[in-house]
Amino acid sequence: MEENGALLGFVNFVLIDKNMAYHKVNADQRAQGHSPYLDNDELQATALELEWDMEKELEEPGFDHFRLDGAVQHHLGNSQSPDLDLEPIQPSSSPKGRFQRLQEDPDYVSHYTRQAPKSNRCSFFQILKVFCTALILFIFGIVIGYYARKKCPSPQTSQEPNNPHIYHEILKEIKAENIKQIYRDLLQFPREDDVDIAMKILVQWSSQGLEDVQLVNYSVLLDLPGSSSNTVTLKNSGECFYPSGQQCDRETKTLHSQDLLYSYAAYSAKGTLEAELVDIQYGTVEDLIRIQAITNVTKKIALLKLGQSPLLYKLSLLEDAGFGGVLLYADPCDLPKTTDLADKAFMVSLNSGGDPSTPGYASIDGSYRQYRPNLTTLLVQPISAELAKKIISLPGDTVQKDRCIHLQLPATGKKVISMNIQSVTTYKTISNVIGYLKGTVFPDRYIIIGSHHNGLNAYGGQEWAGSTAIITAFIQALMLKVRRGWRPDRTIVFCSWGGTSFGNIGSYEWAEDLKRVLQRNVVAYISLHNPVRGNSTLHPVASPSLQQLAAESQSFNCGEETRCPGSNVSSVQIQGDSDYFINHLGVPAMQFSYEDIKTSENSSFLFEALFPVHTTKTEEMDPSFSLHETIAKLTGQVTLQIANEPVLPFNALDIALEVQNSLKGDVPQLLAVAARLRDTAELFQSDEMRPANDPKERAPIRVRMLNDVLQSLEKSFLVDRVPPGLYRNILYRLDERTRQFSVLLEALEHCKLHQSNETVQAALSEVLNSINSAQVYFKAGLDVFETTLAGKK
Repeated sequence: MEENGALLGFVNFVLIDKNMAYHKVNADQRAQGHSPYLDNDELQATALELEWDMEKELEEPGFDHFRLDGAVQHHLGNSQSPDLDLEPIQPSSSPKGRFQRLQEDPDYVSHYTRQAPKSNRCSFFQILKVFCTALILFIFGIVIGYYARKKCPSPQTSQEPNNPHIYHEILKEIKAENIKQIYRDLLQFPREDDVDIAMKILVQWSSQGLEDVQLVNYSVLLDLPGSSSNTVTLKNSGECFYPSGQQCDRETKTLHSQDLLYSYAAYSAKGTLEAELVDIQYGTVEDLIRIQAITNVTKKIALLKLGQSPLLYKLSLLEDAGFGGVLLYADPCDLPKTTDLADKAFMVSLNSGGDPSTPGYASIDGSYRQYRPNLTTLLVQPISAELAKKIISLPGDTVQKDRCIHLQLPATGKKVISMNIQSVTTYKTISNVIGYLKGTVFPDRYIIIGSHHNGLNAYGGQEWAGSTAIITAFIQALMLKVRRGWRPDRTIVFCSWGGTSFGNIGSYEWAEDLKRVLQRNVVAYISLHNPVRGNSTLHPVASPSLQQLAAESQSFNCGEETRCPGSNVSSVQIQGDSDYFINHLGVPAMQFSYEDIKTSENSSFLFEALFPVHTTKTEEMDPSFSLHETIAKLTGQVTLQIANEPVLPFNALDIALEVQNSLKGDVPQLLAVAARLRDTAELFQSDEMRPANDPKERAPIRVRMLNDVLQSLEKSFLVDRVPPGLYRNILYRLDERTRQFSVLLEALEHCKLHQSNETVQAALSEVLNSINSAQVYFKAGLDVFETTLAGKK
């Protein structure tokens, strides 16, 4: 009885204590005013009803068990958490949870306690049982985790950026024999339309495992050869020749008929012109001044050499001077000694880029079309060097005692030429193959790798098959790693462009179609345009911000066998589909290619000529395909680094140095703003590029801000007005011989020709604004970083 009395008293004490605790919590919460719900009269009534229900339950029969256990538990002090069965007595004083406010009471644990085991022996065995079970599960989990990690690499490891080991594993899968086999498979395609070739490339890429591959078609205006070849007739002798130098008769017409048809200038004016021939050599401003001083050139035909400067620029000078036609040829002294192209005519395009019928906008359904069958008033016809010799009346051999004699029309005698040019302008469908390998960390940032495919029906060389084989082999190596769980941080976009021979039409139309997206998302463009056009020297070209990366990649991948030691990286104009990305989007670009040693300083821009297929046999230049393998690994190395480095491997200071080197001896005002640009770039490079080398500095927001600045470094250097054929991106020079900005050089030449300095002043203003804009951009980037870091501190 005494024991029962004591228990009864204890229960009463607990009930009183509960009631006091409830009122205490309720009063405290009212006083603090933390929740509007506590002022609700209905909630208070509900809480009192719950308390009354609890007291009634305690009075019901069978509650002795609860009272006994509760008393023992309170006495032993084993409680660790509140009893969930008592939940209804606690008021919902906060939307965060019913127990949150009551747990703030220091006496809460003593108020509501959990049931204790009926005996210490039973409690000991239960604890032991739980402990052993937990220990076994823990050990079992460690074993499973160990073997799972061993067999399946963890995502963190596979996604680790800047890991040379991962790059090496991918690049070692690129082998020369694989590229050679892919190359031969491509050449087995029958010569079909552009769409058919593109479709087969799409199937090939998809078979390698590339997940998202698309065929993108555009209907564009092409200027194609007519049903018969163009002709050149010497009026003095009455002889008629095809562009290759063969005489006009039925036997030679059937020989290499495709070569005869495709020896033309796409988008030239059409018709017949008979006029006197005037030799203007390379068509420089000095050549024009010399010729105009001795004769009237109006409606005459110019004999023009390819090379030294862009063809479109030279044709614009001839058109302004009043010429009516042009015979275009490559001087044998400028051609590589390893090639035999003297008796071959070639094709050129007079299109500066994109579909001529939709200038500046994409050729999508419903677009307004401008019918532009010719893009110049000049009748332009490419001819072989052999035909040029016949016109000049020189003997066949122009090499005397190891010295090459440049072709030149004799000053005496008058040559009258008749040109007949017939080509057909029609709308055709060209196709791009676009494949995506999505990134995991920055999927909205693109690294584009571009090659091209050829739909010119057995004309134009086999370089397209070589470049497509390289990009396909790289896809194959990447997808082997992707199947094992790896993915790049940034998205890699693989492109095979159509319509390149007619003026980079496929790349222009796709980029114009997606211009807003690409302006924001493209990080870099890697070009594979004709990667093996010789076998003598490696010729790397890169934007100033990527020159350091290009040089470093050579040290990783070039050895004695690959013949690329000490190749200087330059920023010069290049041919191919990188044009739009460099000149309209301001995207940093890079290209590796093998070339023959240039035979003269006039050899620049000979790549504008597209010679027929049988004159440039790829397997003769690189029978083992080791040069193709080197290009593939160099391209793969830089692509992987740009796609995976946390901080983009771009060098801002190199841009400022390139600007200063291009302005030596120029206007003091330009030199002053260039010096400010260098100072700002040095500060940016030293202070803000620390995350590139120190992982502790790589706060996500800072890395993203830094990459956004680096991605747009070159956009400030796009100028609006440039002569035809010259780059809008002034960071690119005409060739390795020239150091000055091309727009300034051209302006000075224009001043000589027209005796006016207005063009010079306009060019100086363009360059000044570009440099100042870049300096302001760097400074704004520094200010943003300083403000952000100060705010965090």
